[in-house]
Amino acid sequence: MNKATVIGGGLAGCEAAWALAERGIRVTLFEMKPNKRTPAHRYNGLAELVCSNSLKAARINSASGMLKAEMRILGSLILEAADKTAVPAGGALAVNRELFSDYVTEKINSHPNITVVSEEITCFPEKDTIIATGPLTSDKMAQAIREKCGDTLSFYDAAAPIVTFESIDMTRAFFATRYDKGEADYINCPMNREEYQRFYNELINAETAPLKEFEDLTVYEGCMPVEVLAKRGEESVRYGCMKPVGLTDPRTGHRPWAAVQLRRENAEGTLYNIVGFQTNLKFPEQKRVFGMIPGLESAEFARYGVMHRNTFLNSPLLLDGRFMLKGSENVFFAGQMTGVEGYVESAMSGIIAGISLAKRILGEAELVLPDGTMCGALCRHVSTENKDFQPMGANMGILPPLEENIKNKQDRYEKIAARGLERLKAAYVK
Repeated sequence: MNKATVIGGGLAGCEAAWALAERGIRVTLFEMKPNKRTPAHRYNGLAELVCSNSLKAARINSASGMLKAEMRILGSLILEAADKTAVPAGGALAVNRELFSDYVTEKINSHPNITVVSEEITCFPEKDTIIATGPLTSDKMAQAIREKCGDTLSFYDAAAPIVTFESIDMTRAFFATRYDKGEADYINCPMNREEYQRFYNELINAETAPLKEFEDLTVYEGCMPVEVLAKRGEESVRYGCMKPVGLTDPRTGHRPWAAVQLRRENAEGTLYNIVGFQTNLKFPEQKRVFGMIPGLESAEFARYGVMHRNTFLNSPLLLDGRFMLKGSENVFFAGQMTGVEGYVESAMSGIIAGISLAKRILGEAELVLPDGTMCGALCRHVSTENKDFQPMGANMGILPPLEENIKNKQDRYEKIAARGLERLKAAYVK
């Protein structure tokens, strides 16, 4: 029987194993947990979400929504799990992390074509393998990849704190979504101008935790620590994660000067994530500075924010348009280490790598990703020559424009998404 190996049990690895197994390939999935784990991981299950519980916007006229719609066509296990374990999050698709991991773990373990082995792989594979070890690849495996592929690029990634709901002062905070769209799923902590300025000054002067691995701090823009963003200027966070647009403070009847939003972390609503507050502040500083946010004065932190190293390949030199290592005998990469940024994007790369490897093993025609699809655009990003290659998440800017001129942005995006989905449905053959 045809066989393949997947190294890594994160979102990309699980999607890759699932795509292979569903096409009749016998898969051995290697995951080093629970015997060994990275500094960022806590849970023993597969597909553990680390930095956030959100899979971004659900609406079709958004880049992330379009990407998820394409992945559903391709048979995504991760989105099936997300639908089953979703928690209210306005227009976003957010999940209960543990239930999400449990669902994926059960599906993978119960598939007759998948065998999960709890073991760290430390050598580079010869053939018929997908490497999805993630941006926190273990030192020995990272060295094996480095010896085969040359120097890799590194940056720092950060996670936001989580607080308990019962510790939030709801006499100062309020439930709402921007412009009252959807259910009032977010907790909002409003600030007036004076409160914001006091908070801002403490934030930019707070003490950060030391980073020992590199002398130079390289941070990916999509996961910028809030204190680093704040140092770009007094208005930087007020127009970023603390933007008050679309909100009305019920105590004043007016829009606040700034606002901090918290998103539900679990279905029970007992935990909330401070949205956009990825941080590298020392733990006592997080408690002190974030305690200045109205409503969080006595907040109990279920998890403090943390910062860790991420690594990605110089993919344009190494990978083809289906994530296969050029010149290899069916060795693929998948996940954030390929230079796609975000949970959903990482899962997408696993699907593409899994389907593509299955087709090569079975001697079938290559997977077609038509122009105008988000999957295709991201695959082209990681495989097109670029001297200043950086990770890329789904966005409408990487898609070709429409032939017709549609002024309304949401209408235009909806048309772009419809075009991509129609093309993928027409081209994709299981």
